[in-house]
Amino acid sequence: MSRRTPALIAAAVLLPLALTACSTPPDGDAATGDKAAAKNEGFPYTVKNCGVTTTYQAPPKRVVTMNQHVTEIMLELGLAKSLVGTAYLDDQVLPKYAKDYASVPVIAKEYPSYEQVLATDPDFVYGGYSSAFAAGDGRSREALKKSGIETRLNAESCTEGDQPMDTLYEEVRAVGRTFGVPDRAEAWIKQAKADNAATAKKLAGLKPVSVFVYDSGDKTAFTAGGEGIGNELIERAGGTNVFADLDKPFGDASWENVVARGPEAIVIYDYGSTTVEQKKKRLLTDPALADVPAIKNKRFAVMPLSDAVLGVRVPAAVDKLAAQLHPAATTP
Repeated sequence: MSRRTPALIAAAVLLPLALTACSTPPDGDAATGDKAAAKNEGFPYTVKNCGVTTTYQAPPKRVVTMNQHVTEIMLELGLAKSLVGTAYLDDQVLPKYAKDYASVPVIAKEYPSYEQVLATDPDFVYGGYSSAFAAGDGRSREALKKSGIETRLNAESCTEGDQPMDTLYEEVRAVGRTFGVPDRAEAWIKQAKADNAATAKKLAGLKPVSVFVYDSGDKTAFTAGGEGIGNELIERAGGTNVFADLDKPFGDASWENVVARGPEAIVIYDYGSTTVEQKKKRLLTDPALADVPAIKNKRFAVMPLSDAVLGVRVPAAVDKLAAQLHPAATTP
């Protein structure tokens, strides 16, 4: 799907605030009445996203999401009724979203064609990775705009140098504003900050564990770099990413560098057709890795890919990873 090759990996959130039915103004201009109501709810709203500036006069009403983490942002904000189509999961949505997700038409297993998107008659498309708007597939943001469709790209695909957790908060905030539900977004952000603080308190004073992320790869290792939410997730979970100097969210590393950096633990991203056990076997049976401390001690942690991207799973994912890296400190 996604942000990288060869392996797939895999916030503007929705649901318009239930618009109060407006009576026709005395002059009979219903459109003017609708605009006035929207303005009272925080519109027009202008936002810049990945180089695209958009002004919304009212919340979008018919939305297509592509990629799991943006779909879950929408569902977390209570916007299921705004969704007319969705596509591309890495794994199952969280149980709390299952009922709402089941109510949304799945228009493609992976990315839909331009024609499949248009068939849903959307006024907004929300993509998780830059590949969601691949020009070569006809789904560029420019092409959709020409068809009268506004778009948003999850900010992890275009943000550099910022703190990823702050980027997550701003992603949820911008989606909440776009869809007229700012209070829901702020409530989520408040709880996320509290959850992160609780995990930090449990880990206070502990020595970080050096970590290598194994996403996929054979000749080289596809891993988490230092620019994305995956790196910050490791740090907040009491680890240090041995490839934090890789200046992008994901990238390839040589196995020689994995050996040289000697990680104490390996975090395996779980997704796709290659199982966690198959990935462990590949690592454990490679003679070149035999002296790596994580391999010697068979010290692995596992994360679903959907936990390690810029979405609403992140605060809970930090706590779950902390429990795997520091079990003694985090056991109740």
